[in-house]
Amino acid sequence: MNGKLCSGRRTGELPDRAVIDIGSNTVRLVVYAGSPRAPEVYLNEKVSARLGRDLSTSGRMPLKAIECALEALGRYATILADLDVTDVQTVATAAVRDAANGTAFLERVSALGLSPRLLTGEEEAQTSAMGVMGAFPGARGTVADLGGGSLELVMIEGGACREGASLPLGTLRLPALREGGPAAFGKAVASEMARAGWAAAHPGPLYMVGGTWRALAAFAMHKSSYPLTDPHGLRMAPDEAERIARKIERMAPEELSPIPGIAASRATGLPDAAAMLRVVLNDIRPDGLVFSSWGLREGLLYARLGEGARAQDPLLASVAQFCEPRGGSVTLAAMIAGWTSDIAGIDGNSRDGRDQDAGGERLRLAATLLALAAARLEPNMRQRHAYDWAMDKRWLGLDPEGRARIAAALLGFCGKPALPADLSLLASEQALRQGVAWGLAMRLCRRLGAGSRVSLLTSSLRLREGQLVLWVDAGRAQLAAGPVEGDLKALAQWLGLEHTLKVGEPEEVAAEA
Repeated sequence: MNGKLCSGRRTGELPDRAVIDIGSNTVRLVVYAGSPRAPEVYLNEKVSARLGRDLSTSGRMPLKAIECALEALGRYATILADLDVTDVQTVATAAVRDAANGTAFLERVSALGLSPRLLTGEEEAQTSAMGVMGAFPGARGTVADLGGGSLELVMIEGGACREGASLPLGTLRLPALREGGPAAFGKAVASEMARAGWAAAHPGPLYMVGGTWRALAAFAMHKSSYPLTDPHGLRMAPDEAERIARKIERMAPEELSPIPGIAASRATGLPDAAAMLRVVLNDIRPDGLVFSSWGLREGLLYARLGEGARAQDPLLASVAQFCEPRGGSVTLAAMIAGWTSDIAGIDGNSRDGRDQDAGGERLRLAATLLALAAARLEPNMRQRHAYDWAMDKRWLGLDPEGRARIAAALLGFCGKPALPADLSLLASEQALRQGVAWGLAMRLCRRLGAGSRVSLLTSSLRLREGQLVLWVDAGRAQLAAGPVEGDLKALAQWLGLEHTLKVGEPEEVAAEA
């Protein structure tokens, strides 16, 4: 094998691209596989070299930090060679950019066989913004990417960056600013924020990028017993963010680090970041806050995509990539979604089968793909894993309500329509009931003929004058026995409908055609 990754695996499972991010606080390698539109993380490693820790005093990167970073980078280069990943983007940001010994450091990085690119402040800001636009299609607002050396602010609208600023307000610089007391700190931050005056006039939320912001989100989620574990996509009102930031800025790192989702390295800088956030909120006055796990590294990948790839739905791209090797065929999922379409918009309180939710069909297709994958699991594992996929796996283009609706659908598919109380914190009863109906319909479809193409083509599920009608071709009458009737009845009862099972010629369907 010559040290290389063993071949013979399905295309898309093998790692094929990587980003090395030489930041002010950490030096990180992320190796990606899967869909170009929604890449999956194959490997994620970092070291806390803290290259920028002395910039405020000496203007140089410490020798010990440099050696730590180079040791990690040498390891990364070897790993990438072993994995046969040649598409590698290596970028350096604020610490290397601002340090007097930055050029010499990059020469040593190049000697390791890497090709480092030093990003300007504007490039860093815009690349982080590209990551946000990739994660949140149609995003409009201001990206706030907080790193160790700088705070990048950039306006996004219409799929493009409009304004940007790189401010020396990274987590490694804030302690020195806070030493002068709250008044001096507020004045210093406000003075830097004056360079981004456009942000206050730009409508929309603040898109929060960076590990320290995610640690703040983890604090909020923990204190509110929030039912999700991933802060990506979490939305927060400005007054709530102000209240949380006020509490955090008075806390010690040892009080924060035991909280799930807050690493010790993040706990150290979180109080300072919270104090800065209060000034930023008062200056920009955003519509709200949205936390993003996509930023600079993902922005580098997204920026290289063509218009067609960028236009893909990131949720469906990532779910399809995840489910395909697990038995979740996109073609079959689309057929099942069509087969169950008559009941798509019914929640048990409505008799209109048309889904009035513009985003409902994409959620229903994603849920169908996940259901097909779950069907391949052992029965004793199915419900637990399916629910975890919906609630805890990081999906792009999916808000908390959408997660809850997909979770409800998967529970319905597993024959467990009784919903956990946590879901009611994320979505309305109507939306959850509708999700369960999707799942029960998928269950019926798969029960009829194991979800085979021929069973779909020789049957139909229709809503007719307040009745749920399952039609099965006369030549396949044997499929319409036993558990099929039970699943049909369960779906009809959930929807508050009468039900009929018909075997014979598809008279009603033919008349419609």
